[in-house]
Amino acid sequence: MTPAKLEIREDFESLIERHDTFLFDCDGVIWSGSTVIDGVPAALDMLRRRGKRLIFVSNNSSTSRKDYVAKFSKLGIQASVEEIFSSAYATAVYLREVVGFSADKKVYVIGGSGIHRELEEVGIKTLGSDDVAPISVATLGDILPNPDIGAVVFGIDYELSYRKLACAHTHLTHDPDCLFIATNDDRTLPGGKYQYPGCGSLLSSLVHSTQRTPLVMGKPNQPMLDCVMQKFHLDPARTCMVGDRLDTDIRFGIKGGLSTLCVLTGVANEADVLSSSEPKATYYMSSFGDLSKLDQ
Repeated sequence: MTPAKLEIREDFESLIERHDTFLFDCDGVIWSGSTVIDGVPAALDMLRRRGKRLIFVSNNSSTSRKDYVAKFSKLGIQASVEEIFSSAYATAVYLREVVGFSADKKVYVIGGSGIHRELEEVGIKTLGSDDVAPISVATLGDILPNPDIGAVVFGIDYELSYRKLACAHTHLTHDPDCLFIATNDDRTLPGGKYQYPGCGSLLSSLVHSTQRTPLVMGKPNQPMLDCVMQKFHLDPARTCMVGDRLDTDIRFGIKGGLSTLCVLTGVANEADVLSSSEPKATYYMSSFGDLSKLDQ
């Protein structure tokens, strides 16, 4: 079925009437980089006044939930830690509550501070943040398996180095019981005007070298979906997933049996949304900020 384009006041009112809960991707929907998208804060405030539940679901693992709250506040948006569900937090929940990760083990992290903070919040010790020393062929032999490492977690890392890859590779190949988890496998990352290599593109080098397949937490994968559905007790028939990427956000919503809304302020354009080869959103619109017009 062709996605329905939402353009006029009646379309917006119908969308709001049909749903009690809205799940939002962040970058490309709420903001672009460090700039809030026009009208979005007012649109979110309007939904709250109408009694709607808002949940922010992000594949970005570089930022902790507490730091997300600070960013929302800086952009003039109300949000609480409990309303934010990132791939870093999902990884922490999975290791602590599903796996029952041993208190005697540590996690080797490739990724930003968000992963370290979320893991440490649930009592899991991490390593890897200080692996910044230069490496060469002559010093590769200094990288040895660490028996304390029980898992390798891979997220977007803007300071990715050969040393980090070599350490992770060593742990994963030396110990077949060492868990291998990726926060997400996004192919690209939005960076303002252009797209750049995402976590999945960087991850492929480690997958190739170890010949191991990681458990991927982020959208559209099942672990993230299961965690979100269980934590928030969602009614799929009354829930709408709002995103800017068809391959992650919209596919995630479809897998969960949710309504889906694709906005054109991020990765996808109108041709993508209408393409016969892409996941089909229920609705699409130019910007979620357009809903702020209901207050005018």
